[in-house]
Amino acid sequence: MELMEKLVQPAKTLSNPYVEAWKKKGGKVIGYSGTYTPEEIIYAAGILPYRIGGRGATKVTIADMYVGPVICSYVKCLLENAADGRFDFLDGAIITYECDHMRRIFDTWRRAAKDGNAHLPAFFEYYGLPHSRGEHASKLLMDETQRLIKELEKHFGVEVTEEGLRNAIKVYNKTRKLLRKLYELREKDKVPITGTEALGIVITSTVMPKDDYNKQLERLLGELDEREGITGKPRLMIVGSVNDDVELVRLVEDLGAVVVADSLCFGARCFWNLVEEEGDPLHAIVNRYWEHIPCPRMFGEYSRRYSFVRDIAKSGKVDGVILENIRFCDLHGADNTLYGRDLEAEGIPTLMLERQYGPLADTGRLKTRFQAFLERIRR
Repeated sequence: MELMEKLVQPAKTLSNPYVEAWKKKGGKVIGYSGTYTPEEIIYAAGILPYRIGGRGATKVTIADMYVGPVICSYVKCLLENAADGRFDFLDGAIITYECDHMRRIFDTWRRAAKDGNAHLPAFFEYYGLPHSRGEHASKLLMDETQRLIKELEKHFGVEVTEEGLRNAIKVYNKTRKLLRKLYELREKDKVPITGTEALGIVITSTVMPKDDYNKQLERLLGELDEREGITGKPRLMIVGSVNDDVELVRLVEDLGAVVVADSLCFGARCFWNLVEEEGDPLHAIVNRYWEHIPCPRMFGEYSRRYSFVRDIAKSGKVDGVILENIRFCDLHGADNTLYGRDLEAEGIPTLMLERQYGPLADTGRLKTRFQAFLERIRR
C-alpha cells in the first residue's frame, strides 16, 4: 500500500518531509515531550506541535556525561539526539513533567547547551503537572497552562484566541476519532493491519500537520476495509513504557504473532479521549489532558488504568499481553507487576519484560523471551 508507506515513513526518522515543507513556508515548530502537553494550544498559536523522541540515536555518549547510567534509556536517547543536533529544526521545546526522568531533560538539555554540547531552542519551557487530582491541583494546572500561553504569545508574537482553540479542538478530535476507527479494525477476527504498521501510523500523528494527516488517514481507512486480514496467529497486546520504536513490535510479529492492541503513550493513551467541544475551550482542553487515560505518574489511579487495559484486551480478543518496562522505569515496573497478577487471574497470559531502548537494546534476549511466551500461548 503506497499510502500506508507514506503514513508510516515519518515514524522512522526525526525530521520528515512534512516538517521540512512547514519550515520552508516560514512555519514554526515546537517540540513537546509527552501526552500531557496540550497540543491544541500550540496549534491554535499557528505553530506545529512535534513530539520529540529517542528514535535514531546510535549512542548515549553525551547523555552519559549529564545523567549517568541509572536512568531511563529512552530519555538518554532523547538527550543524545539533542546533542547530535537532530532537534536543531525546532523553534521551541516544552518539557512536561511526565516523570522524574523526563523532568531531568529540562535541566540537562540546558546544561549541555551551556557547555556547547547541544543546541537549545530559543523558546524552552517547563510545563509542570501535579501528581494527584483535586481542587488545588486543577487550579495549579490551569495557572500553569495560562502561563504557558502567555509565554508562547510573548515569544512568537502570536495570539491564542478562543476561535483558534475551538478550531484546534475540532481538528484534533477528528484525528482521535480516526485513530479510534483504526484501532477498531484491529479488533476484527481478520486483522487488516499489523501492529508494526499501526504503531507507525500513531507516531506519525505526532510529527506532522494534523490537517494533512487526517486526510491521509481517512483515505487509508477506506483502503484497509478492502485489505485481506491476518488470521491464525496469536493475538497480542503491548502495555507499558514509552516506545516510539516500531522495530520492537516488528520483532515479536516476525516470530509469528500479530499485535492487535496496546496501552502505550505512543499508542492508545495519546488519543483515546476527546476534548469536549461545548463550553469554554481552554477549560475543555485542560480537562481532557488531565482526565485522559492516565499513565502511572498519576497517584491512586491504578484501578482506572487496569480497567482500560483489561477492556482493550478483551475487545481485542488477545491471547496474551506483553508487559514491558524500560529499565529504571519504576512507575511502569510497579504497574506491570499488578497488571500481571490481575490479568493472569482473569485467564489472560502475560509476559513481564524489562528492556533497554535504542542502542542499548538487547534484541537477542528479547527475541528469546518472545519465543518462549508464544510457545506458552500455543500450547
